[in-house]
Amino acid sequence: MSDLKWIEWARALHALSQTGMHYAVNEYDKERYKHIGDIAADMLASHSSLTRDQALQLNAAEFGYATPKVDVRGVAFRDDRVLLVQEILDENRWTLPGGWADVNETPSGAVVREVAEESGFETRVTRLLACYDRDEQGHKPPYPHHVYKLFFLCEITGGCAETDHETSGVDFFAEDELPELSQGRVTEDQLHRFFKWHREDRERPADFD
Repeated sequence: MSDLKWIEWARALHALSQTGMHYAVNEYDKERYKHIGDIAADMLASHSSLTRDQALQLNAAEFGYATPKVDVRGVAFRDDRVLLVQEILDENRWTLPGGWADVNETPSGAVVREVAEESGFETRVTRLLACYDRDEQGHKPPYPHHVYKLFFLCEITGGCAETDHETSGVDFFAEDELPELSQGRVTEDQLHRFFKWHREDRERPADFD
């Protein structure tokens, strides 16, 4: 049986635990839901790179009704080349700039902030290109949380290439010279789709799932 299936089960148990803890009205129910969360942490530790303590910390950081997390990515072109950054946390592999959306941010505001922080470029969002389910798109490795990924087309309005504490490089790449990618953040198939939209079909509706 694949690790992905185990992680799906662990995430489902974690969501059940989190939602149950939110709505539980007595200590007996809370203890049962906490135990379910502990089982989920053990499963994640057995089938991912996380330790049990790290999995428990992830569980403890979540509250309320369990929902997917949101990752935003900016797709910016210059002279038919796409802007990519090197991710320090993924052995300096390359990706579209982006990251988690913060509370009280709009999706477009989140991606503008992330692009500026990771690449140094100021941008303006012009359209939503895609809303993808991370698992359905085949991103590797599997992630403990269920994630939706939002890709926005961004127009560069200012700034210059500049790294931050999360990135070690900033550059533009043609479609036929893509570097080694951080597959957990963006896939080669996704970049090819975005290049196609940029070249041929800029009015195409946003992709999804």
